Amino acid sequence: MSKRLLHIVLTAMFVFTLCEGFSAPKAGMNRIIKSGDPKLIYKTALDYYERGKWQRASTLFEAVEPYYIGTPTEDSVAFFKARSKFKEKDYDIASVMLDEFRRKFGRSVFIEDAEGMYALCFYFMSPEPERDQTVTSQAIVSISEFLYRYPNSPQRENFENITAELTQKLHDKAFINAYTYYKTGRHKSAIVAFRNALRQYPESSHREELMYYIVKSGYELAHNSIESKQTDRYMSMLDSYYSYLSEYPDSKRLKELGRLAKEAKDYLDKNNKDKQ
Repeated sequence: MSKRLLHIVLTAMFVFTLCEGFSAPKAGMNRIIKSGDPKLIYKTALDYYERGKWQRASTLFEAVEPYYIGTPTEDSVAFFKARSKFKEKDYDIASVMLDEFRRKFGRSVFIEDAEGMYALCFYFMSPEPERDQTVTSQAIVSISEFLYRYPNSPQRENFENITAELTQKLHDKAFINAYTYYKTGRHKSAIVAFRNALRQYPESSHREELMYYIVKSGYELAHNSIESKQTDRYMSMLDSYYSYLSEYPDSKRLKELGRLAKEAKDYLDKNNKDKQ
């Protein structure tokens, strides 16, 4: 917790202290909720929160929330309720609560922390590259919006590192999708997918691999095509080969691709002679 948040929590606990020597963890949860005493419930929730008892704190913040609607304490209760869910790692629920908070309490002292946590929820929910990356994209957008609103945030460096990590997932996903077509012999679809990945992510860490497999897929597509389509497909494959050669003149893969290019050129030369 930031020093600012800690100060706010400790101040709130002082204001709502009911009696000297009260020990929140010893009080029964149900008895406290049924007491109908909002100050007692809130004080106990804060006490649990400080002790890292996130589930208990969340339950009590939720129970006391109706008592503080329309009061200056409403945003505090809503924030700590959402933060407790966040600390429980219940990111799906926390994201909903935090989104509601930032829409309702735009001027709250907690707004920057709430929006930062909102973005982090999607980061923590982001799956491995093999799975759908919709949440990953949502995380990147949320972080971008946060950094736009709070350019001097102390979290800036951390969020920039997280963005790089999330972007890498998108690059990985695009490559995995395209490579799956190649691996299963669907070379025409593979070429489209590899090219789309390059177009969407020109700075991809997989750029060389993408260009390499475009050449390989182009060769396989041409080699296994009916004769009427081979000429155009070998020519397209050679275009891809020369693009790769231009960008990666020192690649260790050039020897392999060079053999495929020679086979394509030999076919085209023979085909041209046959037509003369």
